[in-house]
Amino acid sequence: MDRIDLRSDTVTSPSSGMRQAMAAAPVGDDQYGEDPSVNRLQERVAELLGKGAALFVPSGTMANQIGLKILTRSGDDVVVGEEAHIVWHESGAAAANSGVQFSVVGRGGLFAAADLRDAYKPPGHIVFPPTTLVAIENTHNRGGGVVFPQTEAVVICALAREIGLASYLDGARLFNAASATGQSLAELAAPFDVVSVALSKGLGCPVGSLVVGRSDDIARARRIRRMFGGAMRQSGILAAAGLYALDHNLSRLVEDHSNARLLAERLVGLRGVNLDLATVQSNIVIFRMSEGAPDAATIVARAQEKGVLVSAFGVRTVRAVTHLDVSGDQCRRAAELLTEVIETR
Repeated sequence: MDRIDLRSDTVTSPSSGMRQAMAAAPVGDDQYGEDPSVNRLQERVAELLGKGAALFVPSGTMANQIGLKILTRSGDDVVVGEEAHIVWHESGAAAANSGVQFSVVGRGGLFAAADLRDAYKPPGHIVFPPTTLVAIENTHNRGGGVVFPQTEAVVICALAREIGLASYLDGARLFNAASATGQSLAELAAPFDVVSVALSKGLGCPVGSLVVGRSDDIARARRIRRMFGGAMRQSGILAAAGLYALDHNLSRLVEDHSNARLLAERLVGLRGVNLDLATVQSNIVIFRMSEGAPDAATIVARAQEKGVLVSAFGVRTVRAVTHLDVSGDQCRRAAELLTEVIETR
């Protein structure tokens, strides 16, 4: 039985074309700045996002942690949206590495400038930790792949500058946000001081993210990458996958979004399923099971028996993610099998 793996868009395998590009990549020692493939990838991503420089790092979590480290000091407060990846899925790294705390605002990963103003704690207060950074996640993972409205991001970042805060964009799935909205990567990145993007999600690469920003920020990020153990040597083998993906895998993201939509539309009317189609804006489908219906662990286990892999994101919350290794036909098949699982009482 062939598995249909919808646990994450990180489960993809490099295509034959990507593997060939990796095997043929010119390499050097990146710690000396001598890997031509890494340098080319960094220059290209910096240009795509309209920033001064970029740094290739092993993972999206490391990218987020570097962003926090260069934009905050120990004891600072960071304003984030509800259920942000940087809070929920990074093993407490922000506290361990940067000594920061979070103030959570908004709903479903989205918030407004008014929320930032209400959460802001000024420097010099005898009790409160100073707020020094606002971080936005786009698209928002636990929000169901929802796209953060760019008009609001612009206003939030303008307010941040006005009150002396830095701004960070966790753009692990920014390529999906660009595909969903038709806005350019540079436009989406423009309001922010520092941005990260992941290659190992929608673009189908085996490894890698980039931190992007002003040249002086990226110079500091390079040192922090070393401190966090992320400096690599002949990493052009990995960077070549990213270069290949930028050439071949950007335009096809709309297919993943369409597949997520068809999956969601099949599930939305089922008894016991709570799913807001308005949140299905990219390649993630998150639904919640009502009391009395099978819980998330039951759904996951039953689906696995039928060859469909999904994730439990809470006691009653299930996530499915479409990607380049699952076709439209497979997603239709998965939708029918999930329907059988959910309707079994």
